[in-house]
Amino acid sequence: MNIGIIGYGKMGQAIATIAEQRGHRITGKIDIDNKHTLKTWSSDQMDAAIEFTAPDQAYDNIKQCIELGIPVVSGTTGWLENKHKIDRFCREQDGTYFYASNYSLGVNITFKVNSFLARIMNAYPDFQVSMDETHHNQKKDAPSGTAITLAEGIINEIDRITEWELGSTARTGALPIQSYREGTVPGTHTVRYLSDYDEITLQHKALNRTGFAMGAVLVTEWIQNRKGILTMDDFLDL
Repeated sequence: MNIGIIGYGKMGQAIATIAEQRGHRITGKIDIDNKHTLKTWSSDQMDAAIEFTAPDQAYDNIKQCIELGIPVVSGTTGWLENKHKIDRFCREQDGTYFYASNYSLGVNITFKVNSFLARIMNAYPDFQVSMDETHHNQKKDAPSGTAITLAEGIINEIDRITEWELGSTARTGALPIQSYREGTVPGTHTVRYLSDYDEITLQHKALNRTGFAMGAVLVTEWIQNRKGILTMDDFLDL
């Protein structure tokens, strides 16, 4: 495959390395210094693009790829207030784009376990649920997209939780999420259920960026000849 990388930071570089190891060609790289050149890309040049940038850039990057007829895989978080616009635009253009808050296989398994655990804990109101997440100090959005996905799994299953709030405490009916930014931490997410007599903890800890990068490349291979708005549930057939 010919793959374009949009966002050639640490994640983009890790993705490029794995893609080349798997026999693909990187035929374009976009970073902050040449982002204006994205408009010169074409579907003849690129089989797909992988987009890991910043919350204020993701919408325009994804939209432009769809306009160019280039299937795009995005892992940028913090921009989802505009996702409904991209969904609509993708349908109008008969395009292809794939979004996930996290491309790690382990994280996506954790999403399913989190929902299953929340479904059980709905019957036990004595347990107070909370979450914390830690990432490297260059991550701009808080809470992380992964934390928000975990929170949505809890909100969907626990009747007494209707929203999430950033901070160590929250109003009644809200899930508190604490966000920490430290060093070079790839990502740690912890969900806790605490009562006066028990604590149940669900945690996923990324050891490096390789799992995220490999997942993004595998998804990019998978989306070939597919159309529409695609997710990890489609990829994993969950």
